[in-house]
Order: sequence, then structure tokens, then C-alpha cells
Amino acid sequence: YVLYVLPPGFVESSCRSRIFWMKLNKLLLQGKFFQLEINDPYAGPVLLDEKLASRCGYVLSEDMWGNPVFRASVLGCHVANEADELFSLTVNIKISSFSSMRAAVTYTYPMYCSYSSWASREIVCEENYMEVSVKTDVPAVSNDYTVAWMSALPETQNVAYQLWQLMFVSPSGRKRIMVSDAAKLGYSFNNTLSRVYLRAPYHSNESHVSVVSGVNMNMVTSTSMYRQRWLLLLIDTTVSCPVDGISFTDTTLTWTVPSVIPTLVVQESTFLSKNILMGVDDQVIVHPEEKNYLLEHNETHIRITIPIGAEGGKLKSSISGGVYGVIYSIDLFLEHTWTDADWQTTKYTVIKSITTPFMPQIPTVINNTLPEERLFNVAFGHFLSDVSLVAIAIGNVPFTLREAQHQGFKIYETLFSNRTKGFILEVSFDDPYVLKEYVNRNETKYTLLVNYTMSVGPEMTLYYHSAEVECVIADIELPEAVGYCDKENLYLAIPTFGLHQYWNLYLHNKLLNRHVALTNGYLAVTNSTHLILQIPLFAVGVIYEEVSFQKIKARFDVALRKVRTMETLQMFSVSCSFNSSAFIICHPDGTIMISAQMKTVPAIDMSKTKLRDSSCKPREYNEGHAFFKFHVTTCGTSVRFEGDHIIYENEISYEKETLPGQSIPTITRDPDYRLTVLCYYRAKETLVLGAFASDPSTSPPFGSGTMVPRSNIAVYRRIRQALNVVSRVSKDESFVEFYEPNMAILKRPVEPVFLEVELKDESPSTELYLENCWVTRSLDFNSTPRWNITVDG
Repeated sequence: YVLYVLPPGFVESSCRSRIFWMKLNKLLLQGKFFQLEINDPYAGPVLLDEKLASRCGYVLSEDMWGNPVFRASVLGCHVANEADELFSLTVNIKISSFSSMRAAVTYTYPMYCSYSSWASREIVCEENYMEVSVKTDVPAVSNDYTVAWMSALPETQNVAYQLWQLMFVSPSGRKRIMVSDAAKLGYSFNNTLSRVYLRAPYHSNESHVSVVSGVNMNMVTSTSMYRQRWLLLLIDTTVSCPVDGISFTDTTLTWTVPSVIPTLVVQESTFLSKNILMGVDDQVIVHPEEKNYLLEHNETHIRITIPIGAEGGKLKSSISGGVYGVIYSIDLFLEHTWTDADWQTTKYTVIKSITTPFMPQIPTVINNTLPEERLFNVAFGHFLSDVSLVAIAIGNVPFTLREAQHQGFKIYETLFSNRTKGFILEVSFDDPYVLKEYVNRNETKYTLLVNYTMSVGPEMTLYYHSAEVECVIADIELPEAVGYCDKENLYLAIPTFGLHQYWNLYLHNKLLNRHVALTNGYLAVTNSTHLILQIPLFAVGVIYEEVSFQKIKARFDVALRKVRTMETLQMFSVSCSFNSSAFIICHPDGTIMISAQMKTVPAIDMSKTKLRDSSCKPREYNEGHAFFKFHVTTCGTSVRFEGDHIIYENEISYEKETLPGQSIPTITRDPDYRLTVLCYYRAKETLVLGAFASDPSTSPPFGSGTMVPRSNIAVYRRIRQALNVVSRVSKDESFVEFYEPNMAILKRPVEPVFLEVELKDESPSTELYLENCWVTRSLDFNSTPRWNITVDG
């Protein structure tokens, strides 16, 4: 037989009132299995199980911290009793690395308790049993003959000689059993030198539940009977214990016990409460208010209120349905001493282990971000000490804590004032895992996406929580453009920072990219800091604020817009005045402005130049220039379609002065001069301003114009005479069927017109040349507007 020495700090024990208390240190039991044996002084070790515990007055449970706790009544089955004053109990603690308990190490631990201040009646309400002990020298029968006592009297004649018997009274009837048979039902009855005790399990067949002052009480109404010669001893061994009376709020738990229990106090008028004590674990709390406990009582109730989280109890983290929360546990006892006429003194002790329901505690994310340091500082809490951070994900990229530290994230714990803790995470705004979004005019929204993985409680249950933290700071400087001009171009110098990342350049509603720039004739050059745009004076997109004789005030605008929302942040503009001797400007509203330069020998009088409609004269002129401004629907302007372009055409000509002579031809000193003016518009894009110089070197863009000068070498004055000319419009190219004269004919602009012109004159010296053919709204050939069908044959 080997004796093992107990490891230091493994066992703590005490004697509180009439209860043995023993606690084992769970740290020395990690990864091991243990059993308790009760050492019977006569029969040897007996393994402790649930049935033995409730029958013999033992309790094996855990405290709030998970340490095994063993309690035993001094009247327990295997307790050595010396004169009802000194009590001893020996427990074997068996520890093994195997669940089968093989190769177990056994530690023998004796406990001693001294208790002599017995009350006349003592009742203990433990977690798994109810116990009542009574002094045997108490007068046997009360003066107040209750139904229970009266019903017991007829049975006394059948009480066996010198044997204890028990009689139970319940709503279902009476039952008398021998003590030996009571043990089979889970009861324990015995007598000591001066006391008789009965121990009963909760909810036995002989028990019943009744409500006392709103609390459910489990009761066993019994009479212990003993007969010897002329002595007949009847002892009331009724016991009653509360089975509920616990209530909770969000912040407190309350335990309520009745002050007066009718089955224990027959003559309530004589009841007098003498002392009420409360305790936590095995310690009496003399001043409950110092620990924020509240002990109060009145004629009907004794009530203990404990703040959740108060000292003496324990908060434990838990997960329920993926939600984090806490559970609060505390081991309380209540000791109530009273007197009444039937009993000199009753000491009533209730031991109660209370655990709250699961209380959700949704963690909070506290944003302590420091914008001026460009640093996210995020606190995640509040957690109890049994929670740890095991992993983290930033921007959905997982990291272990070591990897996170290596990445440059700073993670550390912090303590809060309410004894909880949190986890601080610091991440730079400039970290690649931080999301960045350009917002408003000059701000960046930084977004930190965090996913926490926590280990909760001793079970190390994993808990996940995601958080999103944002910070918007004004850390973007909007670019400022610089504009300037030379003789033929406008320039814009725009900083390249943020281009295409935060914002783009737009010409009206079109993205200004390299293709558009090349198409419009711009020159785009980029250096390390700026984009420099060169815009020719007569390029597409130039706005002409003022156009006058030999002078143009032009402006070019580019919009700075956000990439995502297309919101215009600001306009970059350059505006300059130019001197130009010859130009044509075609506005999208159909207005045409022309500065024409007439280089003829000899020089002509510019005031006498005109458009096709002779009433359209120059608005301004000098010796070598004329300035015209007119709309495409006036001044005899013709229109035709070529591909996807609409082309408007007019002509500047000069009215010659003739000198009358004596014979034909007429002599003139002026040259014959014509200047053809063309404006090109794309059929679907006529809202973009454009212009073109007199001698275009490239194909004309939409909304552009050109002037083509033309002189006739052979100049003759034709004499107009009446000719027999007939014209008809054919219905198709066969020229078989013709429309009736003076009949309205509807034709679309792109449809062909089949026109037949016939010379009826039979003179052999007359020939027909079709030079100009047009349509007007009236019979007046010179009325406007007019639409040309053929021009110059």
C-alpha cells in the first residue's frame, strides 16, 4: 500500500457550520480523470455516485471557476461522530490519466469539523437533498393537535418494539415504512446520541410541492415513531425546501425564500425571526452592502439581490447561436434562525448555486481613428478575460496574429474600467489592404474591413465578428490649370496627378482621350508633372465669344469630372483674342461667320460683294476684307448630304460695274470673282462648335467650313432673252410618267429628283446649258429661302 503526498495547493477544505467543504484545484487536474471515494470506518472505501450522494448527504459539483467542490453533512452516512460535537470524514481522491481509472494514484484526505451549537431543529436544503435533525429530548407532542399528528396516533399501536418507523403523509394518503425500507426509497434515517435525523431526496414519491408566498416548496411531511416499554416517542421530521424563487433582470439576480413556512411553523402567531445571515461559497458575508449585495426581509419574504458581475461570483463568456454573451454564476447560502412555541429554535440553511440565463453582449467596435496621423485605431470589445483573439482578416485577407504583426498591423489588448478588455488594431491608411475611394471634391474615403476570429471560454469556441470602419479626410488637392496662347493656338497646362485615377477630362460630354485629341486636331504632350494641350484656333471645341472684322475672341473649355460619378468639379478655360485675316466659323445653331479676303487685280470694292441672295451684303469691310454673318436657312444657302455629313454651301460674289459701249460685248474694268463657302456638319453630331481656315490641309471635321475662290477667264456679258424652255419632274428614272404642272410634290432631302428640261427653240444657233437649278417657296425666282438642285451645271 503506497501513500502519496498531496501536491501543494491541490486541496482546500473548511468547516462551515455543520458542513464539510473541500475544493480541488482544477489546474492540477488538467488532462486527467478523477473519482472520489468515501472511506467508511467499518466497510472501507465506497465510490461516490449520485444515489449515494443524495441519500448520504454529499454533494459533488463545480464552483464558478470550474474547480471540483465536495460538500458533506456532519450527519452523513460515513461521518465519524463523537458525542455530536466532533466529526471526521476521510475521502480518497483517485486521479488517473485514463477514463477507465486504471493506474490511478490515490490520495487520502481526512477532514475534521467541530460543531456543538446545535439548535433544537436544524434543516439543511442542499442542491440534491433535504435534511432535518431534531433533538430527541424535545417534548414529543404539540399542544396544537394538527391533522398530521392526529392521523399518526392510531398507527402508534402498531409500532414495533424498540424499532424506529416512519410515517409519511401526503395528499395521496399515509404510508408507514420501516427504516430499512426507507433506505431503499432513497431516504436516510438515523439517530445519534441526542438527535434524530431524516434525509430525503427532492421530488420523491412521498413528497409534494406547495406554493408558499409565491415560491414553490418541496415538502416531505413525516413523523418518526419509536416505542420502548412505557415510552412512545413521536418526532416531527417534516422538511420543506425551496425549489425556485430565482428571478433575473438585465443587471441583477434575485433569490427569494419565504420567511415563514407553514408546515415548519405550526403556530405562526408565536413565530419570531432571530437572525438572518447570507454567505458566498463557505464564507459568511457580514456586511453585504460593502459588496453591493442587498439582503432584505419582511414578514413574508427574505430576498437577496446580487448585481450581475458582482464580486464573489463569476462571469463566463459563452456563444449561443453564433452570438457572443455572458453567463454569471454565484454560490450563495442563506441561514435563517427563528423560534416558535413548538420548537425552541430552528436553524434553516439553504445552499443555492445560481446561474443566469445566457445574456447576449454584442461586442462593439470603437473607432478611435487618428485622421491627422493617417492611422486607423479600432478598439473591439468588451470581452471577459476568457476571450482571446486568434486570427484577423483585413480586406478579406486572413492573417494569423504573427502574420498580421509582420504585415505592419499593430494589435494589442487594452483594459476597460468595468474589468473587461478589448483588442486594439492599428492600420495605416496607406496600407494596400485598406480600400480607398475618391469622394466629394477633394476627399478620400478610407475603408477598413476587419473580420475577427475569437476563442471564447474554456471550451475555446470560435466566434466571428466583422466590422467596417470608415474615415473621410480632405487629402486630395484639385489640380489648377494654366492657360496661354500664341498667334494660332490656345494652350492648357493641366497637372497629371490624379488624372484617370480620380478624375478625367471631358470636352462637353465626350471623354477627352488621345483619340479624340488627334481627331480634333489637338496636340497633347505629357511631361513628369503636366499634360499640355495645344488647341488650334479653328479646331473643334473652340468657343468663339466675339467674332468681328479681322478679330476673334476664342475660348476653350475642358471639364474636370470624377471618374465614377461624372460630377463636374471645375472647368479649365483659356481665352484669348486673335487677329485673323480670313476665316469661316460654322456655329452649331446654323450661324455662319466669314471673314473673306479678296486678292484681285485690280482691287475690287468690297462693299459691293454679296452672297447668292443679293440682299445679303457684308456687315463690315475694308479695302481687302469683307465680313459676312448669316444663317444656313438664309441668303440662298444650299444644302446637300454626303455620307454622314450635311454640307451647307453659299457663294460670295462681286457685282461688276460695266461701262456702256457702242456694241457688244460690254466693257468692264472689274474682275469676275467668286468665293465658295462650305460648312460641314455631321448629321448626328451638330452640337459641337467648329471652324476651319481658308485652306484646309486635312479633311474637314464636322461643324467646319471652307472657302474656295474661283475666277472665270472668259468673261462675256450674256444678254438675257426669252427662250421657249419647258421643265417637267418625272416620277422615276425612266422619264415615262411625269407629275402634273403646279402639283405639290413631297420629297425627302436625300431622295433624288428626276428633272427634265427641254429647249423648244428650233434655232440652230441656240444651245441649252443647265447651270443653276433651285426650288423656292413662291414663283419669284429670287425669293428666299431657296434650295439648290444643281449649281454650275
